[in-house]
Amino acid sequence: MNQYENGEGADKYSLRGRVFSRLREDILGGKYKEKEPLKEMEISARMGVSRTPVREALRQLELEGLVRIVPNKGAYVTGITREDVKDIYAIRALLEGLCARWATERITAEQLEEMEEVLYLSQFHAMKCNAEQLTELDNQFHEILYEACGSKMLSHTLRGFHEYVRRMRKRTLSDHERGREAVQEHQRIMEAIRSKDADEAEKLATLHMHNAYANMITIGFSELQEGEPK
Repeated sequence: MNQYENGEGADKYSLRGRVFSRLREDILGGKYKEKEPLKEMEISARMGVSRTPVREALRQLELEGLVRIVPNKGAYVTGITREDVKDIYAIRALLEGLCARWATERITAEQLEEMEEVLYLSQFHAMKCNAEQLTELDNQFHEILYEACGSKMLSHTLRGFHEYVRRMRKRTLSDHERGREAVQEHQRIMEAIRSKDADEAEKLATLHMHNAYANMITIGFSELQEGEPK
């Protein structure tokens, strides 16, 4: 039994989900280059599954815009372009603001305490310039915020956007100045939430996304292509 099969056995939907998650993570993590072919036979052999769940996963990835399937030729990586990132951050700016507003109204004492602890650790690692730890803590801060908003629809959408730009976020947080600024912005968002100031929390969360995108323009775009993939 391999890592893609468990007690559910040969349930193709379960297998498709596992293959999809693995391929999606590899594409967003930069393992595959733009326009690189994704060969069903090679993927199925590497993952220890039949070609059917691989084919289904590739179709699902095509719906997300991460893969393009060319008839009679196969599947190719499209990945995330500059225009995609621009759109993602424009949408995130609005939704993160809404998330912070709802979190102000719904956050629990336990979630607020957890957020404070994450920020305490973030400040420490920002001072030490520990980019790896800072990226993980950045993920934790936003995850707490998503949970605190109390909306499974909003949190699901934001987690998806957060994942799309994971590799780019990691690179921008490696910039020590931006890493410290991001922690300070998180701190101000938390203080607004703790003060029950929904307007301020929304404004600060929206500004945080605009600042993150502005920094990405100057630091993180060298790995991306202009416009849509050919």
